[in-house]
Amino acid sequence: MLVETLLPFMAIIAVATYVQSVAGFALGMIVMGTVTTFNLVPIAFTSVVISFVTLINSIFILKGSIQQLNKRLILLTVAGMLPGLIIGLTLLEFLSSEYNQMLQNILGIAIIGAGISMIVKSPHKDRQQSREGMFFGAGTASGILTGMFSMGGPPLVYIFYRQPFTLNLIRLYLLSIFFVSSISRITMVGIQGGLTSDMLLFAIICIPVVLGVSWIAKRYPPPISLDTMRKIAFCMLMVIGVSLLINSNH
Repeated sequence: MLVETLLPFMAIIAVATYVQSVAGFALGMIVMGTVTTFNLVPIAFTSVVISFVTLINSIFILKGSIQQLNKRLILLTVAGMLPGLIIGLTLLEFLSSEYNQMLQNILGIAIIGAGISMIVKSPHKDRQQSREGMFFGAGTASGILTGMFSMGGPPLVYIFYRQPFTLNLIRLYLLSIFFVSSISRITMVGIQGGLTSDMLLFAIICIPVVLGVSWIAKRYPPPISLDTMRKIAFCMLMVIGVSLLINSNH
């Protein structure tokens, strides 16, 4: 059973890692949505593995690029994210024990919302940068989703894709925040005693996949624009989100 679960899990991780390495987001959403749709492992289990995988992916892609970022924007976003993480983890513990169907519905709606938000507008150099409070608020919303599902991308995609930044810079901002949120979530779950040997085993086995796919994506990016990759990710998320809603109500 371990092999039957692990092999498709690794395949999903590989696809999601490639998309995130190129576009800067969607790893958590693709993995969580697909794994939950096929009922491979519980949501709480998947969340922990995603945190480890996102951490490794972020370290690899960010190496040598962090100096390009405005550290204040990252700190503002993270300041909002940390209390959100606590709220999200509390909600996950409550809903997973009593209201698993509701949890899957929330996940499906969040994934669909993420797809819609990323496709509505593209970055433009003439836009004005948002107020600082918007980054704090997006961080809080992202923290709640990270705590519940390890997929804090939707609020961050919404705010950062509306800034006068290049697509590559947005990708680096997202990955830097995912780096911090992954460390924070793993630490909080560990303090709660929620880390199991199976979670760690899955994460360790998936690390070579993450490193290999991240290297391929960084060394040999796809022959399409980041904007096109974003649209491909949008289509994937819509399919995953709708599938989740259908499955959870049958």
